[in-house]
Amino acid sequence: MAKENIKDADYRKAKVKSKIAWAIAIFFACVMLIITLTPFFFMIMNSFRKQFDMLQQGVFHLPDPWFFENFVTVVEKGFFGYFLRSVIVVGVSLILMLIISSFAAYPLSRMRFKLNPWIYAMIVAMMSVPMHVTLIPIFKLTTAVGFYDSLKALIGPYVAFSLPMSIFILTAFMKTIPKEIEESAEIDGCNRYQSFFFLILPLSKSGLSTLAIYNGVSMWNEFAFANTLIISPENKTLPLVLGQFKGEHAMNIPMIMAVLTLSVLPMIILFIVFQDKLVKGMMSGAVKG
Repeated sequence: MAKENIKDADYRKAKVKSKIAWAIAIFFACVMLIITLTPFFFMIMNSFRKQFDMLQQGVFHLPDPWFFENFVTVVEKGFFGYFLRSVIVVGVSLILMLIISSFAAYPLSRMRFKLNPWIYAMIVAMMSVPMHVTLIPIFKLTTAVGFYDSLKALIGPYVAFSLPMSIFILTAFMKTIPKEIEESAEIDGCNRYQSFFFLILPLSKSGLSTLAIYNGVSMWNEFAFANTLIISPENKTLPLVLGQFKGEHAMNIPMIMAVLTLSVLPMIILFIVFQDKLVKGMMSGAVKG
């Protein structure tokens, strides 16, 4: 009886501790949610104001009245042209990045050769190179090859700077795939190329999806290279659209907020649609490892 009472007491203590831990976790989760949503609330609320309403009503006060002309003006000034060019640049860059990184990660993760650790170490070292340090060399290179002031000028840097992290993550992901699968395929007559295209790539879909979302967001929001390598209005991408609503002596803040709202929406929708793949890709390595 004494042992049972001790067990019951320990169980009650553990249950109380569990409830306290959950309460603390939920509290901090709510705090983080508020901190995260506050900028979005600020952006959306102020996108429905007139230019000087922010000074009169306050930035967190509901618009009175709701002013929808900001979005109409943004669309009339060619927002969808900027949007389409960003989609082209990000889409082509992601396709090239995924192809190259998967081709590089496969031999690094599945094959043994003398230069393997050295190549892998160099790729990891490239992750420490600051992206914007290369602005001037890339500007000169882009001008020399005739890509300056075109969408092609952005694709190269976007792919190049996303490759080290992508290869690093994808190599680690492919290492978790059991080698017995390939060995069974080899017994059935599968060569290296068939194993890669019909076994490893399909099993790496979660990792590839994670890389696509992670790199897609950074490419979508990238400003420095786009501002340096593109000057013609007909070639500018979405991050540069803000310059169209900046006056010489003043800025139309609500109009800029409307642009930002429309710019952020595609990424939010993309994340909502593919969030299960993102989480699965981040957790699969931990589960298999």
